[in-house]
Amino acid sequence: MKIEDFNFAGKKAIVRVDFNVPLDENGNVTDDTRIRGALPTLKKVLADGGALIMMSHMGKPKGKVNEKLSLSQIVPNVSKALGVEVKFAKDCGNASEEAAALKPGEALLLENLRFYPEEEGKPVGVEKGTPEYDAAKKEMKGRQQEFAKKLASYADCYVMDAFGTAHRKHASTAVIDEYFDKDHKMLGYLMEKEVNAVDAVLGNIKRPFTAIMGGSKVSTKIGIIENLLTKVDNLILCGGMTYTFAKAQGGKIGLSICEDDKLDVALDVIKKAKENGVNLVLGTDSVCGDAFKNDCNTQICPSNDIPEGWEGMDAGPQTRELFANAIKGAKTILWNGPAGVFEFDNFAGGSKAIAEAIAEATKNGAFSLIGGGDSVACINKFGLADQVSYISTGGGALLEAIEGKVLPGVAAIEA
Repeated sequence: MKIEDFNFAGKKAIVRVDFNVPLDENGNVTDDTRIRGALPTLKKVLADGGALIMMSHMGKPKGKVNEKLSLSQIVPNVSKALGVEVKFAKDCGNASEEAAALKPGEALLLENLRFYPEEEGKPVGVEKGTPEYDAAKKEMKGRQQEFAKKLASYADCYVMDAFGTAHRKHASTAVIDEYFDKDHKMLGYLMEKEVNAVDAVLGNIKRPFTAIMGGSKVSTKIGIIENLLTKVDNLILCGGMTYTFAKAQGGKIGLSICEDDKLDVALDVIKKAKENGVNLVLGTDSVCGDAFKNDCNTQICPSNDIPEGWEGMDAGPQTRELFANAIKGAKTILWNGPAGVFEFDNFAGGSKAIAEAIAEATKNGAFSLIGGGDSVACINKFGLADQVSYISTGGGALLEAIEGKVLPGVAAIEA
């Protein structure tokens, strides 16, 4: 079912949103991007004359109640954004009364789903890999089914609009759907946009296609790197993984971050790039520091010849130029992960050069997709968010979708 074609009049809709927003120590929301992202879907339900029930997780309470992660803290923000006074159900697993009392045009937010271990469906307090764990997992699956059934009982229809958790098979993302027929379950507007953005990158690649993968570790990105090597024309690898590649090729990297057990993986990536005719762009010089802080002493060194006691913390001037050249002519661009320790202003230049080159390419007609917390923080820090095509709300989900994996939260609706 398409949300556009559904009339919510007189119906109760339970919507899985991603309200996992950052809070300060006093419980105030510091960035409401995710709340704003959900508004088109939520407002459609209310405008049609439906009653709205919102459910979300926040943080990782691991199946236990944790007041610091209570969604009650964000009720004022959601009320303000929606323009209606949002009611709150203190127990998401026992909210039948609150749900039943909802009238058309009213809105209810359920407490953090992850206060129940059934949401994630993982046994609590049992060691993984033991016979007890297997038995507990089986028992938990049954409990997860019951929990999802309970959530479903609050409403007449289900909307999945939490892309950030679409890659997880949780009760609220990929079990609850079993209790609604195909005419009463649908993706929300945000999910549709995310799925279309991924399709725009993978289903309709305009060449040249440049992907930029950053971050500190090769190991967390290896699946996606291997997948991209069969799709892209240019692959820029930057950030901390630069030094694993430098060391793998016999370079000296001083104190730079390095995964010594992944040197063979790095060499394999270089080999596969050659075999696939992919232009692999690795940094040739680095801005190095003598301590891990913003105001340390710095020097520019070749990335494969960093002196003892120094560590590479950003892409150097030569590298920035190489990156910009691989980005500027591209027609499809994917960026995930910064080029350095961008949180320190003195080491943000490499990431900024990437962001500026992406903005320029977008102006010249490229489709640019930015995903993952750090890249989004980068693009916001440099004030260039409005100069790229699409910013994804989900890092892990976006990467798995691009890796070609089926997202349970999408499959659940499309089944």
